[in-house]
Amino acid sequence: MAKEDEFLNEKQHNFNDRQVSRSDFPPNFVFGVATSAYQIEGACKEGGRGASIWDSFSHTTGKIIDRSNGDVAVDHYHRYKEDIDLIAKLGFDAYRFSISWSRIFPDGLGTSVNKEGISFYNNVINCLIQKGIQPYVTLYHWDLPLHLHESMGGWLNKKIIDYFAIYADTCFANFGDRVKNWITINEPLQTAVNGYDTGIFAPGRCENTSTEPYLVAHHQILAHAAAVSVYRSKYKDTQGGQVGYVVDCEWAEANSDRTEDKSAAARRLDFQLGWFLHPFYYGDYPRVMRERIGDQLPKFSEEDKELLRNSLDFIGLNHYTSRFISHVADCDVESHFYKAQEMERIVEWEGGKAIGEKAASEWLYVVPWGIQKVLNYVAQTYQNTPIYVTENGMDDEENETSPLHEMLDDKLRVRYFKEYLAAVSQAIKDGVDVRGYFAWSLVDNFEWAQGYTKRFGLVYVDYKNGLTRHPKSSAYWFSRFLRGGESKNGKEE
Repeated sequence: MAKEDEFLNEKQHNFNDRQVSRSDFPPNFVFGVATSAYQIEGACKEGGRGASIWDSFSHTTGKIIDRSNGDVAVDHYHRYKEDIDLIAKLGFDAYRFSISWSRIFPDGLGTSVNKEGISFYNNVINCLIQKGIQPYVTLYHWDLPLHLHESMGGWLNKKIIDYFAIYADTCFANFGDRVKNWITINEPLQTAVNGYDTGIFAPGRCENTSTEPYLVAHHQILAHAAAVSVYRSKYKDTQGGQVGYVVDCEWAEANSDRTEDKSAAARRLDFQLGWFLHPFYYGDYPRVMRERIGDQLPKFSEEDKELLRNSLDFIGLNHYTSRFISHVADCDVESHFYKAQEMERIVEWEGGKAIGEKAASEWLYVVPWGIQKVLNYVAQTYQNTPIYVTENGMDDEENETSPLHEMLDDKLRVRYFKEYLAAVSQAIKDGVDVRGYFAWSLVDNFEWAQGYTKRFGLVYVDYKNGLTRHPKSSAYWFSRFLRGGESKNGKEE
């Protein structure tokens, strides 16, 4: 592997300490913040909402590190006006949020629409519009109605495609006069692998890891295409919106110039991105996946391929961090998905220094050059389809003993956003068609299996004192940035 200094200075722009401003982006570039329903809404039994798989999972002993759940979360259900007011005051153009499927159809089946759920999201959307904020709506962010899982196997059953299409149709019909940017499914990779291989996410299955993750992925891909077909045939002409879906990818950099490591890095990208993008552009999964997974990888019919073709108006990319990748012939892992890749993810340069400064989560290192590389890769591999960076951010560790002012002065997060945004602006200069950027997350929230032990928010939520909101230094930095100013210390001047 190239030495660190050579790599950063010769092969890659060094984004450290570089100032970045709004003028580095096109005038119509969208800046927003993002959240998801289960992580922020709470009100789990209010407003006619049905249970989701995350309700069940989070109440199962041992699944959430701090034994917490999303029953209340940060109470966005009752405080959405306050939160939207914060978005407006900070100066963001857009808000990416998800709709809870079980708020619309409590049993997921589409037989009886919950009018209270429709009303809630109408109120959220109308409030956003009144504040001049564009809604970017995700239909599925992991919270499958529990009834669909218990009664028919959820994403394991092909019938889920039809139920998802009915749900999507209902959302298009009720909200599409104001919502012009739709995301069908968020991070299908995480649902497939963490939900049905490692079992660390809902529904927590790890019994048939050589088949179930690939079946779940297959049905999610087809569900997206079915929803797009509904939109284009019934709503596109009158509503004029666009529909994409969101993939997640950490950049995979070869650990050396050896052919084996270069192949392993390419393989890693095919397993992360190609799995969920190749079918739309090439009609099938990546060849390396067919070779390594064999008959366990489902096949697309000719009818499926026709449905998939050109069904992405844009690609949403969630990106946080990067890894060096080396080839390992015999991976000592239980996960079928990871074993099939025959690779090792490395977090150190050859001299032993970390690939970047570490955030709170064990998987998250600050590696800004990685986002430029992954954006260029996606553009080159997938026809330079318009891209929105739909999530990007880092977390701090929850610390109950630190005074509030220390928790709010999130210097590393300010630096993270500055350096990653500089890298995104460079990707645009490279010719990548990036249309927008969404910081994760608006507020600290329920961080899935990590519960409330990790804080990703631009806005601090005081869990012990009435869930009060306190903007962090990073929020003020963004506010200055969006107004065209710069700040070196992350605080408003």
